Amino acid sequence: MPTISMFYGVLVMIFFEGASKHKMPHIHVRYQKHKASLAISDGKILAGSLPEKKLKMVQVWMDLHREELRANWTLVKAGSEPFKVQPLQ
Repeated sequence: MPTISMFYGVLVMIFFEGASKHKMPHIHVRYQKHKASLAISDGKILAGSLPEKKLKMVQVWMDLHREELRANWTLVKAGSEPFKVQPLQ
């Protein structure tokens, strides 16, 4: 699963599986023992959980990079490698 960004201990990954249980565009986020899938469209959790502060941080990052995340989804859906997205600073 390609990591597209890392910040403050958060790993953000994106990949596409044809039989994925989340058909909508989404990212995967890991922080310590926590894992979650978040919808690219609105940052809502589709599965899993994150600590509240980290979730809000990721959602702000997603707001800043929504178009890049959509472009990455298109790439991975077509079988191409996604590009890196600038971390939250």
